[in-house]
Parts: sequence; C-alpha cells; structure tokens
Amino acid sequence: MATAPQDSQKWIADKVGSAPVVLFMKGTRFQPQCGFSATVVGILDTLLADYETVNVLADPNIRQGIKDFSNWPTIPQLYVKGEFLGGCDIVREMHQNGELAPALGVADTPVEPPAFELTQEAATVFKQALAEEGQPDLCIHIEINARYQTQLAIEPADDAAVTVVRDGLTFVFDRLSAQRARGMKIDFVDQGGQAGFKIDNPNAPPSVKQMSVDELKQKLDAGETFRFIDVRTPRERDVASIAGTELLDDELHEQLMQLDRKTPLVFHCHHGGRSNQAANYFLSQGFVDVANVVGGIDAWSLKIDASVPRY
Repeated sequence: MATAPQDSQKWIADKVGSAPVVLFMKGTRFQPQCGFSATVVGILDTLLADYETVNVLADPNIRQGIKDFSNWPTIPQLYVKGEFLGGCDIVREMHQNGELAPALGVADTPVEPPAFELTQEAATVFKQALAEEGQPDLCIHIEINARYQTQLAIEPADDAAVTVVRDGLTFVFDRLSAQRARGMKIDFVDQGGQAGFKIDNPNAPPSVKQMSVDELKQKLDAGETFRFIDVRTPRERDVASIAGTELLDDELHEQLMQLDRKTPLVFHCHHGGRSNQAANYFLSQGFVDVANVVGGIDAWSLKIDASVPRY
C-alpha cells in the first residue's frame, strides 16, 4: 500500500469510495496479522471473489485515521458502497443471521450440511457425555475458527445453525464452521494415557510440523530429500553443527525463495525457538512442507550424536 499523504482523512475517504467493498485490516487478505481481521477475511472470502483491503499496519496515520474517520475504536472496519458497515462482531453477526450477503449485494446461498467422518470411538464418547448431561435437547456444537482450530461443546440446539444427524447424534455448526468442516474426520484416541478427540481437517492451511530429533534421524538415514537449514549465528555454527545443514544467510535466503514451494524445508537452531520462527516465515511465503526440529541441535547432541558439542 502506498504511504498515505498528510491529509489522511481525505486519503481514507477516497479509498473508501474506490471499490464497492473495502476492508481496513491488520495485515493483508492472504496474511492477516490478527484474529479479528482473519475472521472477517474468512467470512468475506465465502461471499466475494474480490474486494479491496488496506493494511493499517503499513502506515500509522491510516491506523489512527480510520478510527477517527469512522468514530469506531477498533480494527478491522468494513465499508460497503462507501458506508461503514461495522467491525468483526457486527460482520460475524450479520453473516450468521443472513444479513451480510444482501448488504454486499450478493446472493445468500444456503450452506449445505457438511459431510464429515465420525469414528465409532468418537461417537461412543459423545453419547456417553450426552447421557451424563441427562438433557434430551442437547447437541454437539462444532466451531472452527479462521485458523481451523476446532472447539467442541455440548449445548442446546440453535435454530439458525446448520444441522447434521449422524449415528443418532445431532451436530450443529455455524455457517462458517459448516463450510470449513467439509471432509474432516473426528476421532477419539487414547495413547499412553493421553486421551482426547483428534480432528483432521483437509481444508486447514499448512502449518509448521514439529519434528523430533528421532524423526529427523530416520529421514536422514532413509536418504529423504529436503533442505536442512541452520538458522543460528556463524559463531554458534563454528562451535557445533549437524552434517548436511546449510547456514541461513542472505544468499541462501535468496536461493530458497526461488525454489518450488513444495520443496521440503527443515529448520533447526540451538533449542528450537528461532527455527520455529523461521519456519513460520517460510510458511507465510508459500512453502507448504515446512518442519521445525524440536529441541534443536542440543536435543540432537543429547539423543542422537554425543560427538556434537553442547554449548
């Protein structure tokens, strides 16, 4: 976004009128920088193929100026046909009750009940939980947020919700969650005394895989192909290093950015913190197979190769 002139109010007024739908947000449509902005983008993406966004983080004049312009204290802010529609809570409520689509000038297509897989183990646990509640009108509410984190709750039915009946159980979704739930699998697992629901959602965006040093060694021993990247300082690398790694510097960064975005990348540092940040950065640049070595080179030295010096 170009820097706004000193007269930010005029710049904002011009921008608001420049497109039918304009969203002032933190970050961009494809990389929101706050949960509220991500929520509104997620809603708009289900209704519109194209709309204008303004990253308020790019210019402090705009960040404060839009609040003054609308007399509204929070961001994001949505404008439709030059008029302020509201912030995150208002947009979400309008979408849930079917008012948003008409306001945007698009058809409000009914949301189809999602098809999803429910394992017998999960169904049994749900039934036990409902039986313990002792209220026949309770349902299983499933909410999937913009980051595809899933919340399960036992609550009364919602007349405005999207309903699915499976194995004698009633599942209810809000409109966005119903769209995000298509094809997901709900399971219940008990591994080593750690029991809980396990949800696999094919619609979720890629995330950084947390790789143990044992898994890393298996990949190396199997001869798997990936770029193995050390994000520590040159001084740390002089003290200790893992064979086959590349030090992340400006030159390597440029090389990596030219790669096919499906190229597997594995990052490590001293204990795993810096490498996790680097992995998330490359994920944001479009790479889809990105891993972070948990515990870093210190865990490698402790568990895999004691000849690697600890520091």
